[in-house]
Parts: sequence; C-alpha cells; structure tokens
Amino acid sequence: MKRIHIHILLFLTGIFFCSFQTFGDREYQVKAAFLFNFTQFVEWPADALGGTGAPFVIGILGENPFGNYLRQIVAGESLNGHPLIIQEYKNVDEIKSCHILFINPAEISHMSEIITALKGRNILTVSDAANFIQSGGMIRLVTSNNKIRIQANPAKAKEADLTISSKLLGVADIVSPNNN
Repeated sequence: MKRIHIHILLFLTGIFFCSFQTFGDREYQVKAAFLFNFTQFVEWPADALGGTGAPFVIGILGENPFGNYLRQIVAGESLNGHPLIIQEYKNVDEIKSCHILFINPAEISHMSEIITALKGRNILTVSDAANFIQSGGMIRLVTSNNKIRIQANPAKAKEADLTISSKLLGVADIVSPNNN
C-alpha cells in the first residue's frame, strides 16, 4: 500500500510533466506509470469491477510499447481487493473484461471503429495517438518538448459511467472532440 501512495505522490507532484532524456523506452516507462496511476484517479461503477478478487485489467490493444515495464509496475498491486493484471489484445473483439485500455497509436487507421465497439462499456480509453480525443477517446498522453501532458475528455468518460477525479482533471488539458 505504501508503494501506491508513493506513486500517487509522484503523480500529483509532477510526474505528469516528467522530462526524459530520450524517446522510446523511457517515454513508455513514464506512460506506464500514468496508466497505473489512473487506477487511483478514476472511479468505475461497482458492478464493472466484478466480484471480490476479480482482476482489474489494464489492457493494451495492438503492439505493446511498454515492454515488461507496465507488468513490473502492477506486480503485486491491487485496487480495492482486485489484483491488477495486464492483458494484451490483437483486436477489439478479444476484449472481454477490461477497465483501462491503452490503444497503440498504430491502430489510428481504425480508431473510430475501436471506440464505437467499446461504446457503452466501462472502459477508460487511453492513447498517445494524434486525434485520439477527436475520435472519441477519453485520455490522451501528449509528448511535447520531452514532457508528457494529459489531455482529457471527461464527457466521454461520463458516457462510459466513469468519473475522472478533479485532481486528475486539474492537471489535464480538458478537450472535447469539438474544441480540439
């Protein structure tokens, strides 16, 4: 539990503007930390989490850019009695139980179809793809000047019956498909 509090503290005090020396692995290590921390700043409906002990799934659609780093971050962690696990999916039809879904930017050519297929499900969609918010995504991780910022579309999250914490929204750029 102490480990979670350290992650939250880092998140709130500046990891979201974390600078990194090189792109690639380090960038996706920081983005993996974001995905983990989103578990602490988003609320899912109780029935979306399943029964006691059911896993809380962080999914990756398309190629996994995180390597093993995301698995290492969530190893041994849980959210309200739900162990965190990582699932990888080749296509959206494979997704059965998922709570946070990172969509690889290589999937951009059919992003609208992916978002449509997830409509009505309690899945927080996250990507670093350009135009992700405009395609109906909820959180975009934006890399600019060796820093990572968050863009959020709380209206899309609300449509999925998810509540993004005001603490997270306070550090995010609020974007909707209509205002870029």
